[in-house]
Amino acid sequence: MAEQDDAEHDLGAYERRFRRSGLPLFIEDYTASEDIFTRAAPLLALVFLGEMLAATELEWPLLLNLVAALGGMAILIVAFGLLNRARGRRFLELPNDVGWPELAAFVLVPALLPVIFGGQWRQFLAIAAGNTLLLLLIYLVVGFGFIATVFWALSRMADELAASLGRLVRTLPLLLIFSLVLFVNAEMWEMFGTMPRPFVLVVTGLLFGLGLVFLIVRAPGLVHQLEAELNQGTPALTRRQRLNVGLTLVVSQVLQVFVVSVGVGAFFVAFGLFALSPEVGVGWAGTAGDWAYGFDLWGHPLQLTETLLRVAGGMAAITGLYYAISILTDSTYRDEFMAGVTHEMRGVFEARAQYLALRG
Repeated sequence: MAEQDDAEHDLGAYERRFRRSGLPLFIEDYTASEDIFTRAAPLLALVFLGEMLAATELEWPLLLNLVAALGGMAILIVAFGLLNRARGRRFLELPNDVGWPELAAFVLVPALLPVIFGGQWRQFLAIAAGNTLLLLLIYLVVGFGFIATVFWALSRMADELAASLGRLVRTLPLLLIFSLVLFVNAEMWEMFGTMPRPFVLVVTGLLFGLGLVFLIVRAPGLVHQLEAELNQGTPALTRRQRLNVGLTLVVSQVLQVFVVSVGVGAFFVAFGLFALSPEVGVGWAGTAGDWAYGFDLWGHPLQLTETLLRVAGGMAAITGLYYAISILTDSTYRDEFMAGVTHEMRGVFEARAQYLALRG
């Protein structure tokens, strides 16, 4: 019995390490009902009860809204209790196994409140879609250890930033020529200066999204390369485990690209302040934007405008896309990145081999 307790303690220690490393799917028998949504059950219960407000209407008097909210809460509690009884639990017991019936109730029951109290089917669809999106987000954050993955990537940020700057320096001549030519182009200023603000966000998001697509597409090859080097003599990774490793690699690369993009954007803000007079920027773009902040430095006028920030942000997005493509298409940069990741993950793969041997 003592040996069994020690083995279970060791297994728990290994599983906690996998979670801290952002690789919870390395845990055997890891299921959504027992390990993902059950851990998020308190949050789901809080949201479930909070959605009693879906029974209210802004046009109704305060007293009527209060009665409707209490009625909505009663419906939610009764539905929750009846589901518990049907699943063999006490009426108000918090589930320790959140399966498809509980998830379906979480999505549909609160969405029915606006239909019951106001016949609003559009609000029904909105609440059902919002609850479904929340479940998907929980599955990503908890199921794939997204937060732990981000912390793992941030813990490597100093080393990766130094490596990123080294790669950036090697690509700097071509990158600077490419970027500076675009930055001092009047058409670039006119395009970003006259573009509606929401469209600026959409265009910038499209550029970053395209870079993310490149990172995601190349991730499976990097995962197979990592597995071939580190996973020797142990069972092959499952598809879900490879997806978990791939997410870890993508998050690490995204943080690198983000840091480089922010640095380039800050450079172009400073470059625009010093190299371009306020009149030149306004002349190229035709506008300074909705706001402008002017000040003097060493007796010379400087002006920080919305248009300058727009153009610098656009250049940051374009540079980030270029950098994301270069670190994946250039074998030297890709091998350097994989060398750092391999060194960091070697211990996790060794722990997985010991964990599987202990379970066996």
